[in-house]
Amino acid sequence: MAEKNDKKTIQEAIDDLTLALMYLTRFHDKEGNRFNEISWKGYDFDAIKRLDDGEFIIDPRNSRGGGNKYVYLTEEGRKKARKMLDEIGIEDQKIYEQFEFRTIRQAEADEAADIEQACFPPNEACTRENMKERIRTASDLFMVAIDRKNGKMAGFLNGIATEEYDFKDIFFTDANTHNPNGKNIMLLGLDVLPEYRRMGLGRELVYNYCRREQERNRSRLILTCNTSKVKMYKKFGFRDLGESASEWGGEKWHEMEIILNY
Repeated sequence: MAEKNDKKTIQEAIDDLTLALMYLTRFHDKEGNRFNEISWKGYDFDAIKRLDDGEFIIDPRNSRGGGNKYVYLTEEGRKKARKMLDEIGIEDQKIYEQFEFRTIRQAEADEAADIEQACFPPNEACTRENMKERIRTASDLFMVAIDRKNGKMAGFLNGIATEEYDFKDIFFTDANTHNPNGKNIMLLGLDVLPEYRRMGLGRELVYNYCRREQERNRSRLILTCNTSKVKMYKKFGFRDLGESASEWGGEKWHEMEIILNY
């Protein structure tokens, strides 16, 4: 009786290993550059095309007519890469083993409002009423990190879409300013509970959010932050635009942006 042959072809092995290497070496650009997570420089070009055709990556040269040196892993590509690494015993980022990143559910609005109150002082925090209205209106722009061990929401990143170019304080209080077809996203809060900080959770919320909105063909993410957070957001790839016109909470803010698509 012939033995079953589970061996991969050389081409399949090249494709799988290329995808795994992309996943392991993914990165973001420095301040002021378009959000990019992965470089294909040095990889097999035929494998790049096959992975693009299989929708495991997006290669702008093929899909959008661009000429840059970057490709992006799709969600299916990331899932396949993580599965492959598990099969061959290579450790992935533990943060993905512990947390699920997904869109908020309406039933989680009160939990999100509680987290907002825990993360920001009263003069800066979104009110419970405004938070719940924001979730009712723009839940698809509200990404949460859920602890797989206990089902608890550890943090979130949320915003609204608009055709506006500059940040305005009314975005915090009026969910009706949300335009589902807007090309720009005004980020309204990155919240991580104290017990989940210093794990890189905020960074991964931002990166997952960037990937998702980039695939939706959004143009920019814009946020305001106080001076102490500027350095952190620069590491995430945001560019400091200087002092904002925002007077939210009676404080001074910096306006920052990251480009997703030109």
